[in-house]
Amino acid sequence: MASSLTTKAAAAQSPTGGKTFFGHPRGLATLFMTEMWERFSYYGMRALLVLYLVSGGADAATGSQGGGLAMTAATATAIYSVYVSMVYLMAMPGGWFGDRVWGARKTVAVAAFVIMAGHLSLAVPGQAMFFVGLVLVAVGSGLLKANISTMVGHLYDGPDDPRRDGGFTLFYIGINIGAFAAPLVIGTVGEKHNWHWGFALAAIGMGLGLVQFLLGTRHLSPKSNVVPNPLTAAERKNVITKALLAVVVAAVFYGIVVASGLYTLNWALVPITLAGLIIPVAVLTRIKRDKDLNKAEQSKMSAYIWFFIAAAAFWMIYDQGGSTLSLFGDSKTSDSLLGFSFPATWFQSLNPLFVMALAPVFAWMWLALARRNREPNTIVKFSMALVLVGASFFVFIVPMAMASDGSTVTPMWLVSIYMIQTIAELCLSPVGLSVTTKMAPEKYASQMLGVWFLAVTAGDCTTGLLSLAGVDLNGQGIIALQAAAAALAGVGVYMGRKRVQALMGSVH
Repeated sequence: MASSLTTKAAAAQSPTGGKTFFGHPRGLATLFMTEMWERFSYYGMRALLVLYLVSGGADAATGSQGGGLAMTAATATAIYSVYVSMVYLMAMPGGWFGDRVWGARKTVAVAAFVIMAGHLSLAVPGQAMFFVGLVLVAVGSGLLKANISTMVGHLYDGPDDPRRDGGFTLFYIGINIGAFAAPLVIGTVGEKHNWHWGFALAAIGMGLGLVQFLLGTRHLSPKSNVVPNPLTAAERKNVITKALLAVVVAAVFYGIVVASGLYTLNWALVPITLAGLIIPVAVLTRIKRDKDLNKAEQSKMSAYIWFFIAAAAFWMIYDQGGSTLSLFGDSKTSDSLLGFSFPATWFQSLNPLFVMALAPVFAWMWLALARRNREPNTIVKFSMALVLVGASFFVFIVPMAMASDGSTVTPMWLVSIYMIQTIAELCLSPVGLSVTTKMAPEKYASQMLGVWFLAVTAGDCTTGLLSLAGVDLNGQGIIALQAAAAALAGVGVYMGRKRVQALMGSVH
């Protein structure tokens, strides 16, 4: 399939003598298609996840198919939040495996196989196989996410290669094509026909990505097959010993809990959720207290903590697009518009659609403002993102109130909410990645993107912990509270912009 995307115009000889992909190294087609299929499988399964968890229970939509796990909306939201947070948490050990154990290429191949096995496990009915599948998909996604972008960078002649930014832009398009198509295909099959057929279709998608990757590895840079900093024999022994010890301790602890008849799902969810909050704090604290950092780097890390907290607050609300908003779309939103009926999972295609439509507009807008010396700095963009994501939940209160009597509302409410959230995302996500690379201490240059992903983990784990504590995230009161908190956080970041800018030094 990748070859069909290689245009004849771009098929001129590259500097290495091979065909090109839209003027870029041929290996970009391999990575583009691999990531597109991985995102297809991930977002397809994610679109089904919460609806499958509540299916057959009191919180499922009237008339929806059964066959799910009949959980409450609160439990489903907690599981969803923990799952998404683990995907991003695993990006750090995923990067470590690529750097120190297998190299990026082998790590991605193993990750794709693990993801495919996870979706196949989800395709098997039964609660036990379901959770096995979630763990496998989370682990595999983390391993892949951390390494495939690294391999894109390997295709170019260093950071000054003029094709580099364009290559990552094409790669980003692949991500959004997969994310857009997934709910339309996997979501329709899973929601309207059979949940497990949908999960199986996600496995097929990842299988296609794996085949594409294996067939196209010859086009990748030799760097991707190198382990940059391999473990010494002593380090390897130490890592294996600690890992085995952790497994034994966990097995003994949970064995006692199960044998005592005390085990419930919370015994698994609560520790994972707490870990997702503790680990980001521990990582930031370790870096901030590192005495090897000079005064300027210490100052930048102090500023970065502001951005990290703001990002965590943002993702706490934004990622509820696949849980709280998804449940509202399923049970309280009309499934037709202008006479056309559609499944509730299709709402999950709105964000990637808006990203593809608006990202070029934002890129042009920032450049136009920069030429006039009026482009908002990073701090202002973060505050804008928080205010906008808070505004999306203020808007959400209106259809919630309209549907409180059991009626359904027009789908245009959710379309508007997802569009506002996408605009907010474009003010924060790419800007956050950029400022992370600019402010990273030299010692932690290769680790800081993993730290950025931990903000997603912290935000989603906060949502999960609230759900586990019995907070009704689907109620108007808590939605209003989150909206107000995000908006106030945005105002707070803006009010503190001069202090943060002073800590950032020359970074703008």
